Amino acid sequence: MEKPLVIAAPDVVAEQQRWLAQLTEERRLADKTAEAYERDLRQFLGFLTLHLGGPPKISDLADLRPLDLRAFMAERRREGAGARTLGRGLAGIRSFLRHLERKGLANAAGATATRAPKQPKSLPKPLSARDARRVVDADLQLSDEPWIAARDAAVLTLLYGCGLRISEALGLTRNDIPRDGESLRITGKGGKTRIVPLLPIARSAISDYLELSPFRPAADAPMFRGARGCPLQPAIVQKAMRALRSALDLPETATPHALRHSFATHLLAGGGDLRTIQELLGHASLSTTQVYTGVETSRLLEIYDRAHPRA
Repeated sequence: MEKPLVIAAPDVVAEQQRWLAQLTEERRLADKTAEAYERDLRQFLGFLTLHLGGPPKISDLADLRPLDLRAFMAERRREGAGARTLGRGLAGIRSFLRHLERKGLANAAGATATRAPKQPKSLPKPLSARDARRVVDADLQLSDEPWIAARDAAVLTLLYGCGLRISEALGLTRNDIPRDGESLRITGKGGKTRIVPLLPIARSAISDYLELSPFRPAADAPMFRGARGCPLQPAIVQKAMRALRSALDLPETATPHALRHSFATHLLAGGGDLRTIQELLGHASLSTTQVYTGVETSRLLEIYDRAHPRA
């Protein structure tokens, strides 16, 4: 990851470089998460430069008080940052200060004592089981090239049938499909790997695509290809989903990622336990998976309100 310049004294810049390396190499944070942390820290150091009247040094960070952090968050809120952005920014700053604390250079107590903004509650928006099946079973020729239609069908089937993130599906290689063809080896966030079952419908969709595709990438290269033979980009899958959404009259919330939400929600509704669903989704924390219980509860309440005579 490219490391942009930081407005800070040389001792802070040196520790910032070590912290970033630790995030990506030792803690194996996803690149986008590490980039967000770096950006948030850079904004904080820029704020401190104005707040203190000069580039902050390690000694300035050692003297930070909760009041300083609250002033930074107030400034970011005035700039239009929402609660989620502020919460992530505070998490990045805490991470850096804890890095300094472990080296005896600062005290992270002030950051730890600063309360993050209350996060708005939002639930994933899965498709109904009927609509998810319509997406996977759609026999629509949305491309003049049969192999492209087969490719898009295979990717969307993997998102719903295996609960993959779009980046995980597009990163699949032939080597990720064991010889028995009944499972997939997935490389998820932070380079963590997991094995997920490969349903017959998904296996068939992949076979159809590989048979029709004019490209034969190496066994360890991404197997899904764009029209010119380069690795397939997420924007192309999102475009295909928009076309399906229009053709099938699906809601605006029917996105590629909504298929992953649908996978989890429908498994839970069918009696799947949270631990298993956590493993299949590749969530590091069970609390991330538990959000789907809220989706199911919300769905049950809707059914009750619609159907019960005393509702």
